[in-house]
Amino acid sequence: MKINKIYPLLLFISFLIFLNANFLFASILPKVVVISTGGTIAMKLDEKTNKAVPALTGKDLVEAVPQIKNLAEIEVIEFSNIDSSYMTPDHWLRLSKLVNNTLEREDVKGVVITHGTDTMEETAYFLDLTVDSKKPVVLTGAQRTATDKDSDGPRNILNAVRIVLSKSSFDRGVMICMNSYINAARGSRKTHTNNVQTFESGEYGYLGYVDDDRVIYYNKPVRRLKLPLPEKLAKVDIITMFTGSTGKYIRYAADSGVDGLVVIAFGRGNVNKEVYEAVEYAIKKGLYVVIATRVYYGSVKPVYGVLGGGGSLEKLGAIFADDLTPAKARILLMLALGQTNNREEIQELYYK
Repeated sequence: MKINKIYPLLLFISFLIFLNANFLFASILPKVVVISTGGTIAMKLDEKTNKAVPALTGKDLVEAVPQIKNLAEIEVIEFSNIDSSYMTPDHWLRLSKLVNNTLEREDVKGVVITHGTDTMEETAYFLDLTVDSKKPVVLTGAQRTATDKDSDGPRNILNAVRIVLSKSSFDRGVMICMNSYINAARGSRKTHTNNVQTFESGEYGYLGYVDDDRVIYYNKPVRRLKLPLPEKLAKVDIITMFTGSTGKYIRYAADSGVDGLVVIAFGRGNVNKEVYEAVEYAIKKGLYVVIATRVYYGSVKPVYGVLGGGGSLEKLGAIFADDLTPAKARILLMLALGQTNNREEIQELYYK
């Protein structure tokens, strides 16, 4: 009789121990915050149109990766659920503030941001310039929708969390991880429209690789720049140079009320006579004009002395983007104009 009475009590005590053990186990796991913004990773194919549309929340994305529960305590923040082509500078400002505030929390190990791949490199670079923390921030996404049987989203999320948890990830800046490769924000670039191996860093090289549960680093980014986050960003447009350009779009932009322009030039930073005259017009109107290149590798430099060459543009007061892509050159100018209107000081920022 006594044994029969004790047995239920032992079961109850065992159950309490089990609950406490799970609670303690969960409480000692590091916390990673996943901020979802949308993109292909959060899309499914619509049954009627067979086209990809937003369908999944951040919580849905995390639940699709059950292995994460053994690695970290995940907190999900739903920031947006949009195609990344809908991203705006206002989104960047709000996202940067959110990431900064999140990383200030002592209980947070780092942040993973799920994002569409089309503008991921721009968001990553903006955050790299404005996030004031050494904790890891990793952007990831997918080239295939959640409907696809071989969707790359779950693995990319798992790898991103692994990167955040790695001690070696501290103070490496904002990173992009897709298809197991780790890229620094400054040098990363989307290189293929639909292949899962799309983000590369060109001459900078990859930062590292995620090999199952191992995070292996080869490099550390050395060109790092931090700028204060303004309440409002300067308005900057991008206009491309092409054979036979007349410069009319530059003149139009100069008259539209923007603060600056990025001109995508040829080669080392050269334009024709008509575009040169349009750049001169824009600078005389008070605009800041940055010269970038349409060439994939290398930097712009004022080495050509012909009219329209880099040397003549430098004399006008144009700023050279070094090796930044036009999109990232725009981001840097938008932030730089929030702290200085000195052209020489702005030029120096591009060389840091």
